[in-house]
Amino acid sequence: MNFLDLIWLIPILPLCGAAIMLFFGRSLPKAAVRIISPGAVLLSFLLSLGAVIQLASLPEKVHQVILFQWLPLLHADMGYMLDPLSSVMILVVTGIGFLIHVYATGYMAHEHGPRHGGFYRFFGYLNLFVFFMLTLVLANNYPLLFVGWEGVGLCSYLLIGFYFNKKSAGDAGKKAFIVNRIGDAGFILGMFFLFQLTGSLTFVDVNEALRSARFAPEVGFFGVLSLTALLLFVGATGKSAQIPLYVWLPDAMEGPTPVSALIHAATMVTAGVYMCARSNALFALTPETSHIVAAVGAATAIFAASIGLVQNDIKRVLAYSTVSQLGYMFVAVGVGAYWVGVFHLYTHAFFKALLFLGAGSVIHAMSGEQDMRKMGGLRNKIPITFTTMFIASLAIAGIPGLAGFFSKDEILWQTWSSPLGSKVLWAVGFCTALMTAFYMWRLMFMTFYGEGRMDEHTKHHIHESPKSMTIPLMVLAAGSIGAGWIGMPKVFGENGFFQGLELWLAPVFETGKKVAEHEAEHHDTSMEWILMGLSIGAALSGIFLARHIYLKMKESDRPTGGALHPILYNKWYVDEIYDFLFVRGLSMRGGSLMGAFDRTVVDGGVNGTAWLTKMVSRISMWYDTWIVDGLVNLSAYTVRALSFPVRFFQTGFLQSYALVFIAGVFAMFGYFWWVR
Repeated sequence: MNFLDLIWLIPILPLCGAAIMLFFGRSLPKAAVRIISPGAVLLSFLLSLGAVIQLASLPEKVHQVILFQWLPLLHADMGYMLDPLSSVMILVVTGIGFLIHVYATGYMAHEHGPRHGGFYRFFGYLNLFVFFMLTLVLANNYPLLFVGWEGVGLCSYLLIGFYFNKKSAGDAGKKAFIVNRIGDAGFILGMFFLFQLTGSLTFVDVNEALRSARFAPEVGFFGVLSLTALLLFVGATGKSAQIPLYVWLPDAMEGPTPVSALIHAATMVTAGVYMCARSNALFALTPETSHIVAAVGAATAIFAASIGLVQNDIKRVLAYSTVSQLGYMFVAVGVGAYWVGVFHLYTHAFFKALLFLGAGSVIHAMSGEQDMRKMGGLRNKIPITFTTMFIASLAIAGIPGLAGFFSKDEILWQTWSSPLGSKVLWAVGFCTALMTAFYMWRLMFMTFYGEGRMDEHTKHHIHESPKSMTIPLMVLAAGSIGAGWIGMPKVFGENGFFQGLELWLAPVFETGKKVAEHEAEHHDTSMEWILMGLSIGAALSGIFLARHIYLKMKESDRPTGGALHPILYNKWYVDEIYDFLFVRGLSMRGGSLMGAFDRTVVDGGVNGTAWLTKMVSRISMWYDTWIVDGLVNLSAYTVRALSFPVRFFQTGFLQSYALVFIAGVFAMFGYFWWVR
């Protein structure tokens, strides 16, 4: 079977699952829903695996399937493209997505209502989400990528606001939708500029044009190429939750936990990183924009990590961790190490999905409780959840041998050694690594260690999750251990398999060759070992500091954080600032100002025009009455007065004329008689 020619089926299968759920799910039993929805994603995964295996045997490592002509003016046909980058993404989306679907069959089993309405609707949304995400990563052009981009935005709104009777969930869904529209506007403008520059929006044509002699790296920031790259990055800041558009992601925790895992781990939030990596030919020509990408990523990484240090909601800690880890990915992209950004995207999908699903298992055991201050002592009561989350926490902290160590260490090394990197970026990444280890193990110690702080009713109902939830946890734990070995640092020695991901992605990131050549030319093995040791030391220091504070110290002796604690706990008051400036300021007060402008200026202009028209009409009426009509009447009176003598004789009566005639005759005879 030629799987490569069937890649169009990879997104279609989840779409069919979504159609069945949303149109016919009401009449299906729950058992059918549990089979159809995860089964559609499993078939997509198997088809993806077969297509990737066949792609590996091709010399060009690119295969396109054009379905039909679409947007001919933009030179963008409707089609899918499988290459090394999209192959990594579809395996992550379908593989992790399938595990999340299986997990959700157990987690959402309590959903009820008329014909289990919430249950089938939830899986319909999940399948639709996977369809749009696969469309995004398999698209062979920017417009089709944007269709998937907007589709995952729509589905995130539906899934975050799934509990629509809950006001906070509805508000979070609207917040995600609106904030992403800001970034999407930048993305659309970036596409227009890109089409103007290259004459096409198909990836192959765009990259070929940008890598040709027509374009050279821009010096300075005000060129069209730099503006285009910056606009595309604005779109990425919205979808991948970077400063200043990150605020929607923590609120997305209002959705069910499988939604949090799907959005935060393997799919939606990585779309911006994928798009920037896909556009590497453009970013390679705009070093100033790349500096901005790295700087924003570094600022987001440490900013979000600082907030995660003090949060008490178990899912919000993980949400800010996601924002921080996405910042790491953008740092890698910004310094030109595109494959490293994709590497961390890939490893992060395993341990972050595991952490979210593990948190869901904890919440399930705690009867819905999410506050870590009301947990504790759970490691012996839910051992599978504890063990798997233990592995994931080691992985995200960067402990050697686990997936997170390999990708995070490679990012730190690239920020140090890359020609686009800097020591400042490395320092920020190093501090973020220390903070990551601390807040993750603060979560572990508060949740699983010490004495239980829950009420007696909850304590007696704590139980391990069903197999439908624990088996995906164990599979993800295995991935959190082994997934990073295909990107082993070169300092360990050259090996085809252990540098497999870098070699696999090399054809896509041809513009990253300069970074690789610079690294090979200036590679300092001793410095890499030193930096690796410092990174491991930061991870261990964060873990032992969290252990000392939250496990060894009495609660009364724990440091409170002083004046900084309320600032971090309230998320640097960014939501309040945005609320003041944009919601109450630009939106509400701006609306009031516009209302006042409408009443005073617009309505005033209309009313003034009406008053002026009325006054002019009155003057016109007075002029017509007294001047025009007066002159006419005066003329008529004068003519009448002057015509009076004539009218006296010209009566029009024959008798009068005869009388005057006879009188005249007598007068004439009298005159002659008199003078005679």
